[in-house]
Formats: sequence, structure tokens, C-alpha cells
Amino acid sequence: MKKLALLFSILFLSLSSCGVKTTQSLLSDGNYDGAIDRAVEALRTKKDSKGKQDYVYLLEEAFAKAKDRDLRDLDLMIKEATPTNAERVYNTYLQLNNRQEKIRPLLPLPLLKQGKNASFAFDNYSNQIVSSKIALTKYLYEKASILLKSKNKLDFRQAYDDFFYLESLSPGYKNTKKLMEDAQFKGTDFVDVYATNETNMVIPKMLQDDLLDFKTYGLNDKWTVYHNARQKNIIYDYSLVINFRQINISPEQIKEKEFIKERQVKDGVKTLLDSRGRPVKDSLGKEIKVDNYRWLRANVYEFRQFKSCQITAKVDYVDVKTNALLQSFPVTSESIFENIYSTYKGDRSACEDNYMNYFNKRAVPFPNNEQMVYDTGEDLKARLKDIIVRNKFRG
Repeated sequence: MKKLALLFSILFLSLSSCGVKTTQSLLSDGNYDGAIDRAVEALRTKKDSKGKQDYVYLLEEAFAKAKDRDLRDLDLMIKEATPTNAERVYNTYLQLNNRQEKIRPLLPLPLLKQGKNASFAFDNYSNQIVSSKIALTKYLYEKASILLKSKNKLDFRQAYDDFFYLESLSPGYKNTKKLMEDAQFKGTDFVDVYATNETNMVIPKMLQDDLLDFKTYGLNDKWTVYHNARQKNIIYDYSLVINFRQINISPEQIKEKEFIKERQVKDGVKTLLDSRGRPVKDSLGKEIKVDNYRWLRANVYEFRQFKSCQITAKVDYVDVKTNALLQSFPVTSESIFENIYSTYKGDRSACEDNYMNYFNKRAVPFPNNEQMVYDTGEDLKARLKDIIVRNKFRG
């Protein structure tokens, strides 16, 4: 037990020493807040113990240096008086305050050798936080309002982000929510989706409606909206055209084949006979028994109903403003109807177990052509979605 306790003590001291070295390294590299986080974590337990003294000294030093650097940065930014610094000023004051609040619950922290507590010069930054927040709010509103007058969608999207940040800082500020909605509308790429039929067949309306129902695709995102019917007051940026090129439907086929299945199975036991047909006995004079096998045989008549449909299409990305073809993707989908059923003469047990299910099946009606096209369209829809996901419109 003594050896085990000693081992744990050595391990604890080793881990503690490693933690102190890491904290010292962070401090030396100028990562003061990283050093503060490590020290604070270490001091959450047994903060008054001798083994935690190194962390107290490191925390005191890191806090002083971090505060000094932030105040020097603030002094420079305030002297520059550049509106673009508004966010940095606000965040720096928040950082100064949050750093204090991180340490405050641990106080007091004793310096045992010096017989006093570690010194942390805390200040009240509430006025600076409020004033810098007001300045940032004003800056964001003016900047985003200017961007909203642009003709560039990327500017509208930046305006949206600025208004969104502004609303999180100062909820209900002026008409921010309305302007944010305007920015999102102006920054959105609207895509008109429609289909053309270049085949010599009628495309089932149910299939065409389903293919163009982009609500079921889940593809609308923050900056891209698909419409399968043009809406008033919308200026469309792109068109997504699904061109049906060819629809091939095979004839209804029933193929028949006949084959023989044989299998040897155990059927009780029998007396072992020698070459002369006499029973073979063991050393005690008893007749030796062996497994008896017999052959099972069945004539199997297998019927295969088959019908297939293949749709070949092309997906075109078109720039509405220039009517230019941006990209084109071929897509082919196929669906197969197949029903296999069998009958037999003889002993069905001659067949493998996994084949038995075919004997329970019967012929079924073939799906009509419209159903075949619709079933193929389900696969086409999945392939179409994959194309769109991998090739997003970019405004």
C-alpha cells in the first residue's frame, strides 16, 4: 500500500509539474489568456495548497500583462478614432471585463511565502462597454445601410450579416429587422425550375409535378431559393432546366426455364455390409450401424416476369440575365420490375432452403407504362438532387 501511495504521489507531482510548465510556456509565448485559463482551471480545487503556488504567481503575472496589452491597444485605437475599429474596441472592453469575472470567484489567492494575497487590479468597465456598444451599433447600422444601396449580391449578404449582428447587440434597434429582411431578399439567388419533354412520350403529370417540387428536396438554403412556378415581383437569376431526352420501356416478358435439382439427405440408419453383402460386426459381435442416405429429385419450372424502364435526361444551368448555358449534366435512371416464381414436380426438398420462397409466389400483373416511368422518376429525383447538392448556384 505504501508503494502504491508513493507511486500515486509521484504521478500527481509529475502531472502538476507538466501543467505548470505548459502554463509558463503560454505566458512566455504571449498567450496570456491561454495561461490564465490553465491557471484558473488548476486553482478551482485546493487553491490554498502549497502545490498550487506556482499557478497563483503565473496567474498574477499573466493577468497584469494581458490587461496592460489590452489597454495599450485601446489607447491606440481611440487615438486613431477610426470607425472601423468600433468592433475591436467593444470586444476589447468585453475581454477586459470577462477576464476579471473569470478570476473573481477564486479570490483571495494567498502568496504563502510573502504572507499576503496576490494582487489583481480590477476596474469597472461598464461605462466603456455601454459607450463602445452604442458606437458599434451606430457604425454597423450606417455601414449596412450603405451596402444595402449596392447592386452586388455579396454586398447585400454582408449587409444582412451586419444587421443580424446589430440585432443581437441591440434588439429592436430602429428598423433593423425590416432592413435585415430586405438584405436577405436582395442577396438571394432565385432559381426558376422547369422541365422540357424532348421524347415522343407523354410524361405523367404526377411525375413532372413531383420532380419539380423542390420543397421535397430540402435544397433551399439561406441564399438560394427554387421555384417551380414563376412568382410575381421576383427577378430570377438562374434557370434549372430538366430536359427529358429519351424514355425506353421494354416489352412485358415472361421467361421460362426448366432444371433438375438433386440432393442427398440422411434417412435413418442401416447395417454396414461387406463386399459379400454380409453384416459387419464389431469386436463384441454387434452389427455396425451407419447413416442411410437417399437421393431427392425435383423438376423445377421457373418463370421470370420482367419489365424495365430507362429515362435519359439532361440538367442545364442557365444564367437568366445573359441566357448563357453555365453547366450541363447528363443523368440516366432505370427501374426494373421483376417477379420470379416457380413450380415443381417431384420432391421440393431437393432444392436449397433459400430457393423455397419462389414456390410460394405466383404471377402478378405487370405495372403499366405510366407507373414504370413514375418509379424510374423516383431514382431520377435522387440523382437530380445529388447533382444540385454538388453543384450549387453561386451568385
